[in-house]
Amino acid sequence: MADVLPYKPRAGEIPTNPGVYRFRDADGRVLYVGKAKNLRQRLSNYFAPLRTLHERTRRMVTTASSVEWTVVSTDVDSLQLEYMWIKEFDPPFNVRYKDDKSYPFMAVTLGDEAPRVIVTRNRKIPGARYFGPYPKVWAVHETIDLMVKAFPIRTCSDSSYKRAMQTGRPCFPGQIGKCGGPCSMTVTIDEHRAMVDDFVAFMAGGDERFTRELTTRMLAASAAMDYEAAAKYRDKLSAIEAVLGKSALVLATDEDADLFGIAEDELAAAVQHFVIRGGRVRGVRAMTIEKEIDISGAELVDQVLQRAYGDAQDVPRRILVPSLPDDAAELEVWLRERRGKKVEIAVAQRGQRADLMRTATLNAQQALIRHKTRRTSDYVARTQALTDLQDALGLTEAPLRIECFDISHLGGTNVVASMVVFEDGLPRKDQYRSFNIPETTDDTDSMYQVLRRRLAYLDRPEEADEPAAVVAVAGETHDGLEEVVVEVKRKPRFAYPPQLLLVDGGQPQVEAAARALRDAGHTEIAVCGIAKRLEEIWLPGEDFPVILPRTSESLYLLQRLRDEAHRFAITHQRKRRRNDISSVLSEVPGLGASRIKVLLKHFGSVTALRAAAPGEIEEVQGIGPVLAQNIHTHLSTR
Repeated sequence: MADVLPYKPRAGEIPTNPGVYRFRDADGRVLYVGKAKNLRQRLSNYFAPLRTLHERTRRMVTTASSVEWTVVSTDVDSLQLEYMWIKEFDPPFNVRYKDDKSYPFMAVTLGDEAPRVIVTRNRKIPGARYFGPYPKVWAVHETIDLMVKAFPIRTCSDSSYKRAMQTGRPCFPGQIGKCGGPCSMTVTIDEHRAMVDDFVAFMAGGDERFTRELTTRMLAASAAMDYEAAAKYRDKLSAIEAVLGKSALVLATDEDADLFGIAEDELAAAVQHFVIRGGRVRGVRAMTIEKEIDISGAELVDQVLQRAYGDAQDVPRRILVPSLPDDAAELEVWLRERRGKKVEIAVAQRGQRADLMRTATLNAQQALIRHKTRRTSDYVARTQALTDLQDALGLTEAPLRIECFDISHLGGTNVVASMVVFEDGLPRKDQYRSFNIPETTDDTDSMYQVLRRRLAYLDRPEEADEPAAVVAVAGETHDGLEEVVVEVKRKPRFAYPPQLLLVDGGQPQVEAAARALRDAGHTEIAVCGIAKRLEEIWLPGEDFPVILPRTSESLYLLQRLRDEAHRFAITHQRKRRRNDISSVLSEVPGLGASRIKVLLKHFGSVTALRAAAPGEIEEVQGIGPVLAQNIHTHLSTR
């Protein structure tokens, strides 16, 4: 592979102005769109020696055959042009968004002559104003039922509305008090439009004004002894308070903000967008993002905000994010043009905002886990993953059984290894194993030791201890009766060799695993490694890794295997450390299991217990001065 791209621009050819650049392939398709405050400085990063580039960036620039750029006058112009081109060309190497389609919205069809409120998952109704999404369909219907009591607007279908307006007879929902549109024959189109405006204003966060106005009108009607009108105002006020009770007050009552919680890994990200109006969470929008080129957290925030507000009708005065993008000032100008007023982008650092950010981030982390797990657990996805692995790694058959190994240690001590097993793309937890390894700081030697121990079981199945299986074998026939001999066979432990061994690590770990396979005489088993930093797949004897597509089901499967092996190794190591310290403390006369548990709970760690003076140990319930001194002396000599 040449280390210099043939289409690299000449020195000094790229301007230093702000602008937007596009990478194209040989067919002219736009592969990637990016913006820069200094085009020369940014593009020079892509034309560095190929061996120094991130693997996915290298794949993009080697797929491309040309680069072009457009100079603009300001950084804000580059932001706008980047957004327009990403929307127009849909470049495959830019981040890809997948909105969560599972949640319903409340929509008000403002484009209609008499707008109505509906429940929908369609986000493309012309002129509609959306609120939500809501976690359940019944939650939307419940909110609408309460809202139309305070703001009686149209709820009937378009056909019912048209028929009622032509015949002059109220629509059926209007006859039973469930529709307050002009089709109910109780209000005019203009009066109904004013009611719709109030409905939208309330849902957008203007609850204080309506609560205050209704309270004033109710008291005035009561003072004038117009008790019927006062009762109507009371019922509307109760309906409004019931709606407000469905959404908790999370910020100050005058706070209008959007908050973005983001969880990401090397290939994907999940975003939780909390819509806060009047200090209350009015809706939560969820999306997942597929990343192709390596981008930082700040760059991801930049892309998320462009996506969220490119065609937005409702831009709040404050946007809370986990980290500020480099062009935050330009984004604020861009957003101010859409809102017509000042917009602030800030990091939620303390107080209620920080608490809400932690909640949003936790939701994003759970969404990311669900996103990855669903892809791996689906039968079609699993089949595709195994087929893709066979093709990518050059295997003769699909790896129906994959074993993944991970080494875990604490500064070279408590070295343990884990083995997890996936069959047909699903975990076989009954076949997970953990290994204790003699003290070593060499991960490759540890990997070699573990694999030799595991592979040794393939050659001695007679030592297995798996559950027995009863097999009936037909024997000779005597006097018309067939003699049946019953043999008891044991299913050998680790009897089934894997088609693929996966190790957590890069080239050194893979070479150690390949050496273990050669020494054990099992070269028929394939081996590869997954390096976490770049999510690249290494094969033995290869100078360059295999790069699986970011949307590949096979890559998600390997990631899940690696993560499961890491989790299992860490769990075993922690259990071993707890057992070690418990066994040390159990040697102290008079110190039983219950007191050991209280001690560890009180000090929080073994390090803190070792550093504690006898007087501090004595403060623990149930520990006297003599026992405290014995504990201190025993730990000091170990």
